[in-house]
Amino acid sequence: MSQKKINIAIVGLGFGAEFIPIYQKHPYANMYAICQRNTEKLKEIGDAFGIEKRYASFEELLQDPNVDAVHINTPIQNHAEQSIAALRAGKHVACTVPMATTVEECRQIVEAVKETGLTYMMMETVIYSREFLFVKELYEKGELGKIQFLRASHQQEMAGWPGYWEGLPPMHYATHCVAPVLALPKAQAAYVSCFGSGKIDDNLIEKYGSPFAIETCHIKYRDSDLSAEVTRSLFNTARQYRESFDVYGSKKSFEWTLVENEDSVIHTGETPEKVKIPDYAHLLPKEIQHFTTAGVYDSEENQHLSFIQGAGHGGSHPHLVNEFIDALIENRNPYPDAKESANITCVGILAHESAMKGGEIIHLPEFTFK
Repeated sequence: MSQKKINIAIVGLGFGAEFIPIYQKHPYANMYAICQRNTEKLKEIGDAFGIEKRYASFEELLQDPNVDAVHINTPIQNHAEQSIAALRAGKHVACTVPMATTVEECRQIVEAVKETGLTYMMMETVIYSREFLFVKELYEKGELGKIQFLRASHQQEMAGWPGYWEGLPPMHYATHCVAPVLALPKAQAAYVSCFGSGKIDDNLIEKYGSPFAIETCHIKYRDSDLSAEVTRSLFNTARQYRESFDVYGSKKSFEWTLVENEDSVIHTGETPEKVKIPDYAHLLPKEIQHFTTAGVYDSEENQHLSFIQGAGHGGSHPHLVNEFIDALIENRNPYPDAKESANITCVGILAHESAMKGGEIIHLPEFTFK
């Protein structure tokens, strides 16, 4: 696209409201429209941020020829349908995680991108967090040496979240731990094997038929000697909220802190050293740099569950916006693009399938490979 401002429409104004001021300040974005079924909430957010173009209908929004791209922040069961509809309507798509809830939906999004030539990006927070950017910098400078193994976990208690989360199979929402172990070496998963462990409350099992308290998956990388392990829990497991990843290299290794807000550790050989993770706002246009440390949902009176539990998502939101907008301006694929997003998402979907089959090895589909 030429360097005109990109007209952005945000769909879903719960978590989605966090991104409105970032787009408003980005030098190449125009925060053009918002969409929310609840007209009261639509008016409240529209008035608060001074956005005139408002839609209570997603279908009507897609008919607006002035919308260049949509950023979807709706419940997970709507992601695939809305992403496909937007692409078919000629809109670029940024979508919060996960990409979809089935392998077939992932395939349809990849196909829609291929057929339309439009851009799709899954807005995965962890791979744009300051922690990930710190480890990525170490790796690219050669300080880690050869990567030997990666591990990640995402543990939380989702009691009190909206009803559709109740009893969700842990690996169906695994992108926060799958993405970093694939993104650092810029790799794809070839196949997975996953075990379920423990049992959640009977009333939680009914909705999805998933009994496990914890699911742990091994990932074999495609065309690589690497493998990784990811762990996910959602209910009935005692653990402070944790989105973490560890990277073991031949020269140095990085291990995430065990307790939130404490320091992570770098191991050089057998010598450990606590490390302060720097902020990476300097990678962003100056207009949005301050959003790595401040946003809509970080004040005592205005908080969102995902933001509270996710520790502000590691300052990732302006980096996500910048990657999406830059990709459109520069006419390149963002990271992760449709195929990469499908590979990350399908790992979790197939991991749960593997767990239900006692750890059976399941291969990722060809359409997820670059």
